[in-house]
Amino acid sequence: MPATLRDQANTPRPLGQRLADFFELCKPRVNSLIVFTAMIGMFLSSPDFPPLGLFLAASAGIALVAGAAAAINCLVERTVDARMMRTRARPTARGKVSATETLTLASLVGGSGLWLLYAWVNPLTMWLTLATFLGYAVIYTLLLKPATPMNIVIGGASGAMPPLLGWAAMTGNVGPEALVLFLIIFIWTPPHFWALACYRREDYAKAGLPMLPVTHGIKLTCLHSLLYVVMLTGATVLPYTLGMSGPWYLAVVLVLDAIFLAYTIALWRNYSDGLARRTFRWSIIYLTLLFAALLADHFI
Repeated sequence: MPATLRDQANTPRPLGQRLADFFELCKPRVNSLIVFTAMIGMFLSSPDFPPLGLFLAASAGIALVAGAAAAINCLVERTVDARMMRTRARPTARGKVSATETLTLASLVGGSGLWLLYAWVNPLTMWLTLATFLGYAVIYTLLLKPATPMNIVIGGASGAMPPLLGWAAMTGNVGPEALVLFLIIFIWTPPHFWALACYRREDYAKAGLPMLPVTHGIKLTCLHSLLYVVMLTGATVLPYTLGMSGPWYLAVVLVLDAIFLAYTIALWRNYSDGLARRTFRWSIIYLTLLFAALLADHFI
């Protein structure tokens, strides 16, 4: 860490400000979607409402471990983050939080989450959540992201785990329905992230990260995104074919798929950074509405 950043990290600051900085490192906006999809997995695995105590314990445990994983990600990538416009304001990139503080708080938060899952939920959920943590913080962040343009394809498995974790929390097992939920997010992740990587390609190139738009160009990346959304359209029909949902969900998801396909076709045919931004924003709305439709259909 440069001397100026060390000075900032070592400058005494109020505890409340340090905790606020650490909360920012936990990426609350990203993790809110993680916890939301985990909760949907809990609801879908239960005939009615899941037991409140178990639901709250599982949600809190998953949120704590996800926050710790995000903080470790920020710590590992602090020098890279400092070179990118999108991430240079993160407390670790600015030297506002030291490596020791980040590791300590991440260990406390993540350890508390794992203990909560083991003691109040079930061991399977705890072990699966730990595997998710290691997959994101170690395999994706340390090994895949700086090594291959397919990093988000392989590493996306960690981001697809939350609904499976929610299912395991309520049932103590992983059924085919949980694997379908996993598959949907796994296929959704590359076109979601590649839209961001396309309009931030200069940032990634400057940081030395081999993202697909940097190594293989915009056109090929947009083609890959389109092909993944085609596969996603097929995957999103599976909840209906398995009897997890009814015709109401099917009607909603086909409309969502059609819009996502329209975005990716437009990107492939006539790319612009503005369209890539809109596609990225839509991909988040898409996943939120898809899981909301699954939840609503479950209670109809």
